Amino acid sequence: MLRVGNLDRSLAFYTDVLGMKLLRRSDYPDGKFTLAFVGYGSEAENAVLELTHNWETEAYDLGNGYGHIAIEVEDAHAACEATKARGGKVTRPAGPMKHGTTVIAFVEDPDGYKIEFIQRKTA
Repeated sequence: MLRVGNLDRSLAFYTDVLGMKLLRRSDYPDGKFTLAFVGYGSEAENAVLELTHNWETEAYDLGNGYGHIAIEVEDAHAACEATKARGGKVTRPAGPMKHGTTVIAFVEDPDGYKIEFIQRKTA
């Protein structure tokens, strides 16, 4: 679960930039928050990301305990180019990870959360 300051902006990023689908969205007026679930497939068969928008909070301190979300991709270079073409921010271009050979890249969502693209290894 990620707390987001502007749900529409975050949904646009995760759906339009990263290609996820909005799976469900529920408003809780008594609690003044909305939950939105996004992912690449149904919740029954795939991991999904819960976005929580507290209506009266526009931004959060990310703290030092959060690391990043990791998404496996076919081609990290292509994923970075697609992210940039859709208006996303690439913070570390695709290349080998430090002390290894796995190709990785990082992008950032509108709230500053880091998302790592990990290139699938070929057999």
